[in-house]
Order: sequence, then structure tokens, then C-alpha cells
Amino acid sequence: MAMWDRLKDQAKNLQQAQSARAGSGHGSAGPGLGGGQGRGAASGGSKAQLIGLLKSQLASARTELKSGAYRDASMAMCALVAVADGSVEPAERQRVEELIVSNEVLQNFPADQLRQRFNQHVDRMLADFATGRAEALREIAKAGKKPVEARAVIQTGIVVAGADGHFDSSEQAAVRDACAALGVSPAEFGI
Repeated sequence: MAMWDRLKDQAKNLQQAQSARAGSGHGSAGPGLGGGQGRGAASGGSKAQLIGLLKSQLASARTELKSGAYRDASMAMCALVAVADGSVEPAERQRVEELIVSNEVLQNFPADQLRQRFNQHVDRMLADFATGRAEALREIAKAGKKPVEARAVIQTGIVVAGADGHFDSSEQAAVRDACAALGVSPAEFGI
């Protein structure tokens, strides 16, 4: 629960900073935790609101997230989170697939490409977790060249991990590993 509180507090602080910059004409905070939201959007503090905030931030960067590197890294991230504990139930796999194809930003890409890439990573991790995980992290690292894409990959992972209302320690560890691969501080996301 403390992680969600940190995310909420960080989002609120970044939103306040964004409001101050917007008032002085210095632009927005971008796709980080504070980008694109008005004051008080995360003030309720619920996990659903935080996931909604991340989804909104991703949607606001949608036009910048059309590269193959983002697509492939996001699918590797979704698989990494889905198989974070070393296994994935068929129902969970289906749920993640549904989240992927219904995600506003990921609709920039054909659904069959997304499913194929997600399932390839899941299958590799289920066959040999260490090798599949290493391959997924290599794919994720390719998005590190563009900071907007790198942060969006992490946000996508957090959205997928938190969609069921839980963000367990193995999912948090997977997100931290992805942050390391991308050269992004996990503290930026309260993890």
C-alpha cells in the first residue's frame, strides 16, 4: 500500500509543478507521472485513480508512441509483468491480452502483431524463465534511446500490473528490472 501512496504523492507534486509551469508559460511536465493532468486528479488516492492517471498520461503521448521499438518493448514489458512470478494462468494471460488490445495507445498497432509479440515473450519465459526474461529485457532496453518511449514502456507495465488492483512484489521487481534496462530511475515511479 505504501508504494501506491508514494505514487499518489509524487503524481500530486508533479501536477502542482506542472500547474505552476503552465501558469508561467513554461510548458508541461511531459509523459512522466505529472504530465497532462489537472490539479487533484490523484487526490482520492485509490489504485484505480492512479492507474487511470497513468493511462491518461500515456494517451496524451499517443502521437509520439508509434515506433516499432515502443511496440516491441511494451509487449516484452507486458509479458515480463504477466510472468513476473515465473508462471501465468490462462485466465491471466487472456486478461492481459484483452488489456493490450483495448489500450488506447497500443491501438496505434495491429492487434494481431501485439498478441503475437506478447505471446512469444510469454512462451519463451514459460519454457525457460531466465533466458526468456533476459530476451524480454533486451527488447525493453531498445526503447531506452527515446526518453518518452522509455517512460511509456514503464507506465504500460505499471498499468498492466495494477489492472487487477494488486501490484505484488514480483511485478514491482519486474518493473524495476525494466527501469534498469532502460536507464530510468524506478524512484521516478515510486518503486
